Amino acid sequence: MSEQEQGAGNDRTSVELFAGGGGLAQAVERAGFRPLLFNEFAKRACETLQANGAKLLDEGQVPNIPEPGQPCPLKSGDIRKVDFDHLKDKVDILAGGPPCQPFSLGGVAKGDEDERNMFPEMFRAIREMEPKAVICENVRGLLRPSFKPYFEYILREMQLPFEERSESAAWQEHDAILRRRIEDGSSDSRRRYQVFMKPVNAADYGVPQIRHRIIIVAFRADLGVDLEKFEKLVSETHSNDALIHSMTNGEYWERHKVRKKVREKVMADLPPEALVSDGLKPWRTLRDAIAGNFENEPKLPDIKDEQLNREPRKVRGVTEHIGWPGARIYDGHTPNVLDRPAKTVKAGVHGVPGGESVMLRDDGTHRYMSVRETARVMTFPDTWKLEGPRGEQMRQLGNAVPVLLGEVFAKAVAQVLDEAEAQR
Repeated sequence: MSEQEQGAGNDRTSVELFAGGGGLAQAVERAGFRPLLFNEFAKRACETLQANGAKLLDEGQVPNIPEPGQPCPLKSGDIRKVDFDHLKDKVDILAGGPPCQPFSLGGVAKGDEDERNMFPEMFRAIREMEPKAVICENVRGLLRPSFKPYFEYILREMQLPFEERSESAAWQEHDAILRRRIEDGSSDSRRRYQVFMKPVNAADYGVPQIRHRIIIVAFRADLGVDLEKFEKLVSETHSNDALIHSMTNGEYWERHKVRKKVREKVMADLPPEALVSDGLKPWRTLRDAIAGNFENEPKLPDIKDEQLNREPRKVRGVTEHIGWPGARIYDGHTPNVLDRPAKTVKAGVHGVPGGESVMLRDDGTHRYMSVRETARVMTFPDTWKLEGPRGEQMRQLGNAVPVLLGEVFAKAVAQVLDEAEAQR
C-alpha cells in the first residue's frame, strides 16, 4: 500500500471490508490510518491489493495484527467466514462499501431480500471489533422511495448494532425494536453509535467525474465526537459555477492552451450571463484529469487511431494507457466530453459499458478511454497497479470509491477523533 501520511498525531488503525480495487483503502491510509486487515471476495481485486503491498493469507490462516511497517494481511473470500474477534478494541476506523447491486439502478434491485446484501455482515464486524468510527459508501439507489424505509432501518441498525436481529424476525419487526431502544435512550454509550449520512456528488470534492453516492459515517457514542464540526469538515469544496466562472474569465483555457475553435464551441453552450465566483474551487474536468493535475502526474498524450490496437506500451513511465478499438456512440451511450467532469465510471453488469467509457476528442472523433485515463477520473494515482485483463481493471475502477472523495471524509474522521480524545 502507499506510504501513510507523515505527521499523524496518533497511530490510527483501520480495517477495510469489501476492499475491491483499493479506492477507499487508499483514501483511509492517506488520512493517516494504518491498515490491519483487508477482506475481498473477487479474485482479480485481491490480485490488485497484493500487487500494491497486501499479504495474502493462506486458507484457514488466522490473520495477525501487523506492526507498523509490516504489510497488511489480506483475507480473501466470503466475509461470512471471517472472524474479527482478534481486532476488538484495536480499530479506529472500519471502512467499506457493502455490495450495492441490491440497491443500484443498474442491478436487479431486490433490496434487502437480495442475498448479496452485505450490510448484516458490516454490523457483525462492528459488534466484534467495536471500532471508534465506521465509514461506508454506497449508491444513491438507497434513497429511492421504494427502498427508503429499509435504508432508514439500516441507519438505525448502525446506531444500535448490538441489538441483533433474530433469524426468524422480519426486518420490520427488528426495526420496531430499534425505534423503541432509540427513543428510550437506554443503551450503553459504548454500544451505540452517532450516525451521519450525506448524499454526495464526487465532482463537488475535486473528483473529475459526476458520481452520485451516499456516505454513511458513524462514531461510537461514548467518544463524544462533535458531529457539527464533522459536517463542516466534509462540506463541498468545488462547484460547477466555479468551473463556468473560470472558463468565462479565461483562467481554465489559459491553463490548458486549448485552440480558439474548441474554446469557442464550449463557450457557446455556457450560460449567457457571467457567473460570480461562489468562492469554491472549479469542478475538475476530464481534460484536467488527462493533464495530470491530481498529483503532478505527466500529461497523457492522445491515442491516435492507428494505436487503437490493444498493444501494451508505456508513456513516460505510465502503464495501462493502451488504445482499444471498437468504440461507438449511439442513443443512450453518449461520450464523455473533455471540458466537463466525466460521466460516472461504471463496473457494468457484463463488463465494460458502452458510451460511459468513450471520450469525444477535440477534432470531433471518439475513442475508448484507456484504463489509465479512467483511473485518473477515479483519482487513483498512476503508481497504483491494477491486475487482470482490461475488462476486470475497468470493473474494479467502476466499483471503487474515488480516492480523493474518500480522503476528505477519512481526514475529517481523524480530526474529530483527535479532538474528542484530546478533551477526554
